[in-house]
Amino acid sequence: MYKGGAVYIMSSPNRGTLYIGVTSDLSGRAWEHKNKIYPDSFTAKYNCVVLVYFKYFEGIEEAIEEEKRLKKANRAYKESLIDSMNPNWNDLYDIIEL
Repeated sequence: MYKGGAVYIMSSPNRGTLYIGVTSDLSGRAWEHKNKIYPDSFTAKYNCVVLVYFKYFEGIEEAIEEEKRLKKANRAYKESLIDSMNPNWNDLYDIIEL
């Protein structure tokens, strides 16, 4: 069965903490982070509830590779990536394809 994927970055409201993830259901996964469905998770603990970046891929494998690459990148690179798509670091949750 074919499934696409997305890599995404969640941020705390004050931009202090970033979380990088990968999923085949971006709207559902972002909703879970925003609503702290898993209260012991990293995103709940550090209040990463703002979707500031995402990129879709045709295959989940490509998205996983991008996630690994981004997790190895330094903070400045991640911030510049977010700035290139979302210079005001707005919450993009309402514009993702559901």
